[in-house]
Amino acid sequence: MDWIIQLFTQHSVAQAVLVYSLTIIIGVLIGQIQIKGVSIGIAGVLFAGIFFSHFGLRIDEHLLHFIKEFGLVLFVFMVGLQVGVSFFSSFRQEGLSLNLLAISLVALGIITTLIVYYITGVSPSVMVGIMSGAVTNTPGLGAAQQTLSDIAKINPDFKYVSPALAYAITYPMGVLGLITSIILIKVFFKIDINKEREALKVLQQKNTPVPEHQSFLVQNPQLFGKTIYSLSELLPNKVIISRLFHKNKVVTPTANMILNENDIIMAVGMQEELDKLILIVGNLSEKDLFEMSGELITRNILVTKNIAIGKTISELQLRSAYGVNITRLQRGGLQLLASANNRLHFGDRLLVVGTEADIERVTKFLGNSQKHLEHPNVLALFIGIILGAFLGSIPIYLPSLPAPIKLGLAGGPLIVAIILSRIGQIGKLNMYVSNSANLMVREIGILLFLASIGLQAGENFVDTIVNGDGFSWF
Repeated sequence: MDWIIQLFTQHSVAQAVLVYSLTIIIGVLIGQIQIKGVSIGIAGVLFAGIFFSHFGLRIDEHLLHFIKEFGLVLFVFMVGLQVGVSFFSSFRQEGLSLNLLAISLVALGIITTLIVYYITGVSPSVMVGIMSGAVTNTPGLGAAQQTLSDIAKINPDFKYVSPALAYAITYPMGVLGLITSIILIKVFFKIDINKEREALKVLQQKNTPVPEHQSFLVQNPQLFGKTIYSLSELLPNKVIISRLFHKNKVVTPTANMILNENDIIMAVGMQEELDKLILIVGNLSEKDLFEMSGELITRNILVTKNIAIGKTISELQLRSAYGVNITRLQRGGLQLLASANNRLHFGDRLLVVGTEADIERVTKFLGNSQKHLEHPNVLALFIGIILGAFLGSIPIYLPSLPAPIKLGLAGGPLIVAIILSRIGQIGKLNMYVSNSANLMVREIGILLFLASIGLQAGENFVDTIVNGDGFSWF
């Protein structure tokens, strides 16, 4: 039986695998426990790590440091890939108000931390840990630890207490305090969650409008005998003609088709743009071409072939080559109008209108391979991590600071991931990662990080609370 005890207590790769796996399993189970519908989620892994470390299950210091930092890198990088697609568009829509709110929250946290520091005289490194734990700012802790380590390398006389212990002690209050605050706010203001959810849905639809379709009767004499191309020149840039009722038949409109009086066109675009078409085309038609599609069908097609990736919709010339129209583009959970200047990314989903035979041909051209889509793109992941590590290590020297500022292993990979996700394609290398793969890697990263913090802090956790300053930190 001695070998079993040694397996859990003597430092080795097998011991690290066992301890981390046990910590994560128990922590996840703890996080799933609900009390009146409230659970602590993945924070349970932190508490499990503290518990096991307190009772002697510890990891080699260097191995623990690597796993902790690598877990954080995986977490922030996958978050960046997930939000990068819609980051800049969201920033333009409501970025100012959201960033002002974020800055105010950070500023209030810093002000509170400084006040406590000047009143109590607690070590600055400990206060950094307290602030990170109180607001459950995991990437912030990682950046703080790297900065303190850099200062210690430059100045050997600089002594600091690791902020990880203060973070681990105050993190529970950050979680429980936040949950308690939300419950109290809900009770005090008599908030109905179902009503709030419906109001949020309405607000999201208003802030993120989706393309609509409407049918118009051609009654403007100036359009009689003109081509579809001539009409397109008069339309707003964000409107697409997807169907045409011409000579008692619903067809896919081509550039050279001649418009006749009482033809019906179906246009796709944002509602405010569609409203302008009455002045250009005529009145709304009582017939909905979407309902009377005839031989035309619609199909969602995935872009998975390199021949289409990185090119704009106009460059592909799908209408002239295949007789189909692209009306909508779905990317990163967002539904966009498929304008001619949209550059296609791997994994884009196009809504295509045409005859079944034409759509079959364009499907083969674009790929539409679900298997190819679900294959994890490991190359892009690690190239992005390398670039993020380089960016995070660039020193920025500012006067009066003892060490240069760096984005660190939290900020660098996050920024690179956002940029790469927005670009979508570099040469033949695409940055697409499926939602399921993203979620898996992200969860593994944060679980490894939280387990590492718990295993690192657990040795002195109880003693610091009972005999040290831990209770006052809490």
